[in-house]
Amino acid sequence: MNADSAARPDLTADLAEAEFVRWYWLKDELASFARQLGIRATGGKEILAARIAAALAGREFVEPAAPSRVGGAQLSGELSAATVIPIGQRSSQVVRAWMAQQIGAGFHFDAAMRGFFASSDGTKTMQDAVEHWHATRSGDPKSIDGQFEYNRFTRAWYAAYPEGSREELLAAWRDYRSRPIEERGRA
Repeated sequence: MNADSAARPDLTADLAEAEFVRWYWLKDELASFARQLGIRATGGKEILAARIAAALAGREFVEPAAPSRVGGAQLSGELSAATVIPIGQRSSQVVRAWMAQQIGAGFHFDAAMRGFFASSDGTKTMQDAVEHWHATRSGDPKSIDGQFEYNRFTRAWYAAYPEGSREELLAAWRDYRSRPIEERGRA
């Protein structure tokens, strides 16, 4: 398949790296292709795509260092507003349940909340977490990380077409992801 082609290529071992990176791939497609290539098929879309691109180019891929988990004790049992959040606290079901009791069913671990718990230095309390939730709900929409391309597309599409239907959104998404990277956004 040459670089000027507008047709999405099949995922085969002889695919050129440059052609591979031009196209949108689902995570399931990437994981299946990684297994076909005999390389590790785990991780997020970005890491899978980088691993595959390196394999197609014949380059060694250096796995990123795994994030270190500092601390060991995790919150469990009954929590209160005065409960101190230990260093290394994860976004656990115990924490989620307590936060949902305080905030309501709309509570979820978004990037702001995951970051709050991940950065805990052992001095913050669950009340601080509730206050952080409320403080991060106002203002401009938060940025959406690169690996969530569909979410970024959806936000932009609804901003451009506020009266658009879900069916129109999905049709636009299918068109967007069927295009090579250099043609996206020209639709």
